[in-house]
Amino acid sequence: MRIAVAGGTGWIGSLVVREVRERGHAPVVLARSKGVDLLTGTGLDEALHGVTRVIDVSNTAALSLKRALAFFETATPNLLRAGQKAGVEHHVTLSIVGSDRIATGYYTAKHRQETLVHDSPVPSTVLRATQFHEFAAQILARTDTGPVKLVPRMRCQPVAGSEVASALVDRALAEAVGSAPDLAGPQVLEMTDMVRRLRRATKQRAFVIPLRLPGAAGKAMAEGELLPEEDGPRGSVTFDAWVEERAAASAGATPAR
Repeated sequence: MRIAVAGGTGWIGSLVVREVRERGHAPVVLARSKGVDLLTGTGLDEALHGVTRVIDVSNTAALSLKRALAFFETATPNLLRAGQKAGVEHHVTLSIVGSDRIATGYYTAKHRQETLVHDSPVPSTVLRATQFHEFAAQILARTDTGPVKLVPRMRCQPVAGSEVASALVDRALAEAVGSAPDLAGPQVLEMTDMVRRLRRATKQRAFVIPLRLPGAAGKAMAEGELLPEEDGPRGSVTFDAWVEERAAASAGATPAR
């Protein structure tokens, strides 16, 4: 089966592509480096020829509402129209738990993307996931603030990216359900604590400073609006286990089992 992965060269997209390939299917990467531009539609029709499933993990680095909306309100309809034309049987989109409860830029734009997918005639599923374990590593890797790492106050239930990739492929191979149950990790944690644990385990020099984001959105994040409200699938990889593997990899060792 040919399964297209929009944003397949990105971090989560690469995991999805690997998962598709390991299950014996043929991944079709939709990315500008592959001659496909979601914003202009260039190369979409050709790339989707013979594709029966689409997994959309395309993304933008923009956090402002205007710029994030501009991306999703252009890329998502282009992908859906091309998919309908190609006869795609199932379109799966990755979104964020709490996107309908955090009224700020990027989250609002992701919620708008969900609406576009639901309103399309293409059979679809939106899978919301919580923050990834890897988000802590992304914060530590930022260089624009030097050794000082400003970490948003955020109660979350982080999940391993590999488990998200597996869940997306599971969804793509199944029937469309519209809105899938939220996917989350096994534990509720505070993002500041996550970053500090990873910093210690990987022996990085950094000053971790908690930052309460302003306004209602910051209050909602700090008080748990990014947590799932109902039962649903839960990942099995704990953050501590993920940190152990990360630390072992950075040291060139094999983590204990």
